[in-house]
Amino acid sequence: MSAHSIRTLQEVSGDRLPRLQANHLSVRYRDVWALEDVTVSVRPGKLTGIIGPNGAGKSTMMKAMLGLVPGDGSVSWGDDSLLAQRNRLAYLPQRAQIDWSYPATAWDVVMMGRVQKTGWFKRFSANSRAKAKEALGRVEMEEFANRPIGRLSGGQQQRVFLARALAQEADVLFLDEPFTGVDKRTEAILFNIMHELADEGKIVLVVHHDLGAAIQNFDDLILLNKNLIASGARKRVLRDEPMQRAYGGFVNFLPEVA
Repeated sequence: MSAHSIRTLQEVSGDRLPRLQANHLSVRYRDVWALEDVTVSVRPGKLTGIIGPNGAGKSTMMKAMLGLVPGDGSVSWGDDSLLAQRNRLAYLPQRAQIDWSYPATAWDVVMMGRVQKTGWFKRFSANSRAKAKEALGRVEMEEFANRPIGRLSGGQQQRVFLARALAQEADVLFLDEPFTGVDKRTEAILFNIMHELADEGKIVLVVHHDLGAAIQNFDDLILLNKNLIASGARKRVLRDEPMQRAYGGFVNFLPEVA
């Protein structure tokens, strides 16, 4: 089935596909609210970006949804809580949170995505190795399989960690600022794969900080400034009123992105 056919099918049957639902998410560090009472729904089959000014709570929201920071509220996917379905999740953290000196090759990192399906201290199957090889090829990093992760460029490192998520065969993917410090080629590869994953009916949620031309790659947006300002289709969110509310004044972004 072509990508167009898949997308058309999702547009017809989208209401029957499970959404990711966050209800009243709040996170407070001492007496400061990092995120306050955010309720939002994320549609499957759409590439969704979380945007907002610095300090708006974008990464905090993602971590709260994953249970990585303490907070209030709930997150569900379908008829169950999101965290009860951890085996179906993949998370790509910010590059600054990864220890790039860790003695692992690109292949080692991608194979980590197969541990959950294989089990700890068990030998990887031929199928798992095939999935890892396929994932590396999909991000065009197969020739770097034996390269230590710390010796790769920033863009190459991000591709390898996306390959790990692909090898994991997750249905819900969280990516926290994956485009930071990457080259244009890597950006294009990442966006293409993310759209392919969305076209397969997966949840793909991305923290994104840039209001430049790349924002037009997103189907849906969640606009934050500690509170939820707007969410939904890109054209609905990138309007003067919600953008000014979020950023505190006039926002200059390319008109064609809307």
